Amino acid sequence: MVALEFFSQVPLFKCLGVDDRRHLFSACRRISLKKGEILFRKGSEGTTLYVIRSGKIKISVTSSMGDEVVLAIFSEGDYFGEMALLDGLPRSADATAIEPSEVLALNQSDFTAFLQNNAAAVQAVLRALSLRLRKTDDLLEDTCFLNISARFAKKLVELTELHGEPAEDAIQIGICFSQRELAGMIGASRESINRELRMLKEKGLVTFSDNKVYIHNLERLKNRVRRFR
Repeated sequence: MVALEFFSQVPLFKCLGVDDRRHLFSACRRISLKKGEILFRKGSEGTTLYVIRSGKIKISVTSSMGDEVVLAIFSEGDYFGEMALLDGLPRSADATAIEPSEVLALNQSDFTAFLQNNAAAVQAVLRALSLRLRKTDDLLEDTCFLNISARFAKKLVELTELHGEPAEDAIQIGICFSQRELAGMIGASRESINRELRMLKEKGLVTFSDNKVYIHNLERLKNRVRRFR
C-alpha cells in the first residue's frame, strides 16, 4: 500500500477529502525505529502525534523499582501521543518499538489546526481516548478482582484475537515477548508468569519458545477466564 493510500485508512483521517489528506500527509515526517529503540519517555515534552506506518509500539510505565506495566501495544494504522498535545502536559508514559517500525510524526500546530476544521476528527479522538480510558479501567478491575492465572489467560486470549497468526497445530501470537514483558501486561512478576507458562504447557493449552507464544486450545483458554470470574 502506497503511503498516502495508507494514510486514508487511518480512522482519524478517513473523514478527510483527498486534497486535505494529501496536505496533512505532506506535513508529516517519517521516523524509523530499531527494535528496542525508545521514541519518547515519560515526562518528556509532548509536541507530536504519531501514526504507525509499520511495526509495533509498546506504551508502558516503569516504577522506581524497575517494574514495568505495559498499558498498550499499537500496530499499523494506530495513532498515539495525542493526550500531551491536547492537555499541554508532559508525556504520561514511555513509547518503545518492540520490532523494527516506521511512524509518521505530525507536529502540534498542524494537528490542532486539523482538529479545529474537522468535527468528525474531534469525535474520532474522543472515541479513542474513551476506549483507552476503558482499557485502563479494565486493567485496574482485573488487578483488583482476578487472580494472576485468570489475568494471564485473559491477556493471552486478547493477544491471540488481536495478533494471532496460523501456525502448525497452533495459533502463534505474532509478537515476540519476554516473560518480563508478559508479566508487565498484567501487573505480575516474571516468576509468576514462568509458573503460569509451565502449568499451561502441562495442560496442553500454551507453549512458549524463543519469546514466541503458541496457543494450542483457544476455547479452553477462554473457558479458563470464565471459570475465574
